[in-house]
Amino acid sequence: MSDTGSNGGSGQAPGGRGGQGHRGPRGGVRRNAQGRERNRGPQRGFSENAPSQRTRRADPARLVAFEVLRAVAAEDAYANLVLPARIRHHGLDKRDAGFATELSYGALRGQGTYDAILARCVDRPLDQLDPAILDALRIGAHQLLAMRVPAHAALDETVGLARAVIGAGPSGLINAVLRKVSAHTLEEWLELLLSDEQDQTKVASVRYAHPEWIVRAFRQSLVAHGRPVTEINELLEADNAAPVVNLVALPGLGSLDEALESGATPGELVEGSALSSGGDLGRLASVRDGSTRVQDVGSQLVARALASVDLSNDSGAEPGADGGEGERWLDLCAGPGGKAALLGALARQHGATLLANEPAPHRAKLVRQALAAVPHEVWHVRTGDGREVGSEMAESFDRVLVDVPCTGLGALRRRPESRWRRTPKDLVDLGPLQRELLKSALDAVKPGGVVAYVTCSPHPAETTAVVSDALRKRDDLELLDAGAALDAVSLTGHLEAGHELTAQLWPHRHRTDAMFLALIHKKA
Repeated sequence: MSDTGSNGGSGQAPGGRGGQGHRGPRGGVRRNAQGRERNRGPQRGFSENAPSQRTRRADPARLVAFEVLRAVAAEDAYANLVLPARIRHHGLDKRDAGFATELSYGALRGQGTYDAILARCVDRPLDQLDPAILDALRIGAHQLLAMRVPAHAALDETVGLARAVIGAGPSGLINAVLRKVSAHTLEEWLELLLSDEQDQTKVASVRYAHPEWIVRAFRQSLVAHGRPVTEINELLEADNAAPVVNLVALPGLGSLDEALESGATPGELVEGSALSSGGDLGRLASVRDGSTRVQDVGSQLVARALASVDLSNDSGAEPGADGGEGERWLDLCAGPGGKAALLGALARQHGATLLANEPAPHRAKLVRQALAAVPHEVWHVRTGDGREVGSEMAESFDRVLVDVPCTGLGALRRRPESRWRRTPKDLVDLGPLQRELLKSALDAVKPGGVVAYVTCSPHPAETTAVVSDALRKRDDLELLDAGAALDAVSLTGHLEAGHELTAQLWPHRHRTDAMFLALIHKKA
């Protein structure tokens, strides 16, 4: 699923916590204000200081980042849910909140690369370190290698953090290890780690901080969706860029005026969207009342594409027209409600009604909250297993969205911890559920209606393979041109996302999540 908002931050440390020389995800030479290269070796002024002479306090912004990493590792928490709560708990101002966001997300995104570097600097396997110490080292490494933080401040503050929240004992180890990390720039470390490596998958895995299996999966995905495999580095790099927050004003109900007055800029891909550099969006009245929402533009595009398909043509549905009066729409996997809210607003405009189905009661509550800004006569929320809807409500709906549970490989830029949690086994485990939900959707749609099969993953096992299996088992189905449908609702009109009638959006091409869309028409 893909509607959870991101507190992605700007990708840069705010002023006051570092000097010049910020570097992007791939690294590169860092220079100070005078143009001299920094961190090319142990630096006097901090490296000789004994840990006992360092600060004993925990800087609040770094403490927030440490708490986020600990929650992710120890409690299987999601960073984008933990981070805002910790920022509020510690009362961080806008500058410190931005610093904590970059530090948290950057350390999580770069974990694989930083661990490879730390393994060269620690005298034991990393899995033998206390997990809290390892998280503190990752925080220190990200400051030293990828942020505009002076080396002495990064080391001193990280050791102070450790003394305050872990204990005095580990501070000597952290001091020694981070001194070794600071001896080289990130690009120099990558050269040391990869100079003798011939396996390009391993090279990309270390350089761009993705597990090897995901690198292989992305290569396969690019080819499967008609993109050249040579784009792999661009795709991996795009995953490491801090995402811009996307906003949507619910059609006919919301307005972007307040967001634009607060610094957001109009979106370039879809009507009614805007891009925000961050800040506390909860301060906006339009966001609080739900008429303006945080939602990735890829999710906006696929919802609008489903709503725009012309079902009035007896010879077959076509993209690019409006839904008809009196239609019944279904969002089969509605939680947490982002797409449901947009579909509800669109249904209201077209004189249709929406049933939003969600099996988990607590997520069904979130769906109701998301739909609260839409007049209640337009929508209803059902709490139940989506796999049963097709048999219980056979051929009842004109348009069905089935945004199936998936690995979320298309949203790694917004969910930085996911790349280290997911395994190939997840693909195997999710496949049967995805097929059962699509079957239910196809049973629930009327003859002449259309089903939008959506995933926030580009992996062929979750996209084209699932759709091909469904088409192979029935003779009353046909694919519509999903690429044309996306073009019809985009402001550019030429997204170039289509391939063999399905469509795939990409972070490196469209600056969206990697959303997949197939539009399946049930023949009348």
